Amino acid sequence: MTEAIVCKGLSKRYGRLLALDNLDLHVEEKTIFGFLGPNGAGKTSALRILAGLSRATSGKAWVAGEEARLNSSVLQRRLGYLPEDPAFYNWMSANEYLTFVGELFKLPSAELAARRAELLALVDLAGAASRRIGGYSRGMKQRLGIAQALMNRPAVLLLDEPCSALDPIGRLEVLETLVKLKEQKTTVFMSSHILADVERVCDVVAVIDKGKLIVQAGVEELRQRFAHPVFELEFDQPADSAIPLLQKVPGVTRVVTENRAGGVPVLRVHVTDTAKARHGLLHAVETSNLALRRYEIVLPSLEEVFVELVANHKEQSR
Repeated sequence: MTEAIVCKGLSKRYGRLLALDNLDLHVEEKTIFGFLGPNGAGKTSALRILAGLSRATSGKAWVAGEEARLNSSVLQRRLGYLPEDPAFYNWMSANEYLTFVGELFKLPSAELAARRAELLALVDLAGAASRRIGGYSRGMKQRLGIAQALMNRPAVLLLDEPCSALDPIGRLEVLETLVKLKEQKTTVFMSSHILADVERVCDVVAVIDKGKLIVQAGVEELRQRFAHPVFELEFDQPADSAIPLLQKVPGVTRVVTENRAGGVPVLRVHVTDTAKARHGLLHAVETSNLALRRYEIVLPSLEEVFVELVANHKEQSR
């Protein structure tokens, strides 16, 4: 597959602060790529360089075959960009705002009108197109921001925390829009700290910390390569009394309690040795005299893998 984004030795320094440290990335076309890292990891700095809004201190990057240069008009025609906190003219309607954006790209009137209608349908705002943006919910504004970023039919869409501060319904609406874009063969490059959202829609992720790339891999590959299996134990009654017994089993590193739908108590037991833990856990449950409803080995979530990767990187950096 052709690469939509390439970064080679990309570095960015703000005075003494090294925000990006020799970053190498390769993003294939027609994928949703998750760019992950804790706050201050360098995600926004990288996105601004890719969007032509900031100049790298060293290294180079290419987006849709065009070198990422500061204020490059050619680059801007090939990408769309949505910052973390997009600003709108709240007195405008969505129709007026997208018309304004289309005119900035010098689209002919007929093409602009057709593209505006197409985008409003894509982001599910056609029914609210004549309403003032100031009356939109945060999720509606975020979807309008995606629409404006797509006005020029970009090959690559750059999104900085597109679901940040949204409620669950707003997040779902934005994620559904991103899936539609992938179906239309648009490459989506999104930074996020909401790992459940990334796990839901992204094909490949890169994890960075302190400006350095820790790993780049497919979501499922990441879970397989870097995570220890987890035992899930589900009981018919509160299971707090079982936790001390489970924690004593050889190979158990931690026990986390979760309450699933319907208030069902579930214990997630993290282990270092699956074979050793299997027998010990069952013996501990038998000792507890609790009624076991389900006993299953599962792979941990992307969030758990992310936390472990970042923690290990911080430990190695000391």
